[in-house]
Amino acid sequence: MSTTLPEAQAQAATMSERIPVRRALLSVFYKDGIVDLARALHEQGAELLSTGGTMRAIAEAGLPVTEVADYTGFPEMMDGRVKTLHPMIHGGLLARRDDAAHLAAMDEHGIGPIDLVCVNLYPFEETVQAGGSDSEIIEKIDIGGPSMLRSAAKNHASVAVVCDPRDYARVAEEIAQGGTTLELRTELARKTFQRTGAYDTAIARWFQGREGASLRYGENPHQAAGFFRDLDGQGLGGAEVLEGGKELSYNNWLDLDGAVTAVNDLPAPSAVVVKHTNPCGAALGSTAEEALRKGWDGDPLSAFGSVIAVNGTFDAACAEYLASPGHFVEVIAAPEFTAEAVEILRTKPKWGKNVRIVRVPDMGSGKRSQTEERRVWGGTLVQGSDDLHAFDAELKQAGSTAIPAGREADLRLAQVIVKHLKSNAVCLVNDGMLVGAGAGQMSRVDSAKIAVEKAGDRVQGSVAGSDAFFPFPDGPEALADAGVIAIAQPGGSVKDDEVTAACDAKGVAMVHTGTRHFRH
Repeated sequence: MSTTLPEAQAQAATMSERIPVRRALLSVFYKDGIVDLARALHEQGAELLSTGGTMRAIAEAGLPVTEVADYTGFPEMMDGRVKTLHPMIHGGLLARRDDAAHLAAMDEHGIGPIDLVCVNLYPFEETVQAGGSDSEIIEKIDIGGPSMLRSAAKNHASVAVVCDPRDYARVAEEIAQGGTTLELRTELARKTFQRTGAYDTAIARWFQGREGASLRYGENPHQAAGFFRDLDGQGLGGAEVLEGGKELSYNNWLDLDGAVTAVNDLPAPSAVVVKHTNPCGAALGSTAEEALRKGWDGDPLSAFGSVIAVNGTFDAACAEYLASPGHFVEVIAAPEFTAEAVEILRTKPKWGKNVRIVRVPDMGSGKRSQTEERRVWGGTLVQGSDDLHAFDAELKQAGSTAIPAGREADLRLAQVIVKHLKSNAVCLVNDGMLVGAGAGQMSRVDSAKIAVEKAGDRVQGSVAGSDAFFPFPDGPEALADAGVIAIAQPGGSVKDDEVTAACDAKGVAMVHTGTRHFRH
């Protein structure tokens, strides 16, 4: 049964209600459940179009089905590479039911509306994981399937699109009630674009992997890993590993990202020393060498075997410092390296032949804004990057104790560092350098105590930064008792007044920035 143009116009007029399915195209790689869906469609009077093995499965179930080649009048060819790429298909999917010009074009060319598409894609990812040859993998790059899915999803105001067999039962249930709702069609369209996006990403990553993106292993030797650079070449995507040194590992790249993004938040020249993705040293300086030296001295024990980023030119003075006894570095990053500095690093320290020297051209530009993704079991979390420059945060005095003269830069440095430490995070800064950091603790007071322990005698006269508010006075009191003279934190706790009063009682300035910087 075909849908007439008047019927299509009537559908457009009732898009807020159920739209019946008069014609459906089913073409799936995995056949489980497809016959049941086809039967539900047939029972509601839908004409079925299909291809290849899907068509055979439907026909063997005793259901009437039309082959796409017969419907379009154009034969399948090139080993199935061309079968659904035809105006009869995509015109029927993309035509707006409320657009007179679209309807006229359909009428002129004999194109009927298609109200539902059910497609699941060739198993590209599975073929890659199974170790298929290049030719086998390339043949599993689906073209017609994603094209139909995208056409139907774009026109979800009128067309239902199904890409996941787990949705067959829901779709069949709605069809039995008279048609699909806009709510369901919208949900299915969103899922479809997620699927086609992930599919295209997998293909792009496979091509990149062929060009050497694979890493030796992941966080541990039994985990496979790779680094797939963004095509715009920004940040680490444009990083250049200078001649020599071992291949960067998965963990090296993670630490490098931590160091580069942290130093990107600071005015030049500055240096950040990272161990296990957390800054263990950071400093401002009048020269790159001074910043580097102060950054290392913040926690020399942790700095050994670290990843370091400097947001100015890495010159001979920087190289001579790191080449001196007592230093060992895995990776060094900077926007520029002088030839003399590279020569010193390669020849002077015993570890020089293995150090990775990485030039990140746009480091220090402050650019970072991007979408961040993190896989969880069964899905992907997406968020914008925390690209607020903490060094420029407003420092608002919260209590009666004034901010100590000349310490604003230290408070700002503390706010940058806690932004890049794992939450809960508290850090201590003195004389333009990080002297103690507590990160990743389940209670904020524990982070404060760890930061104090790390700082040792340097806690006296230091300032503190916290990535989120203090829920109780215990954290600030521990800092004050150790010798901290000012604390910067976002504020926002129901106990802010109580916390601030505790600081005033101990003569410690409490500063609110208004911005939280959790980093889970």
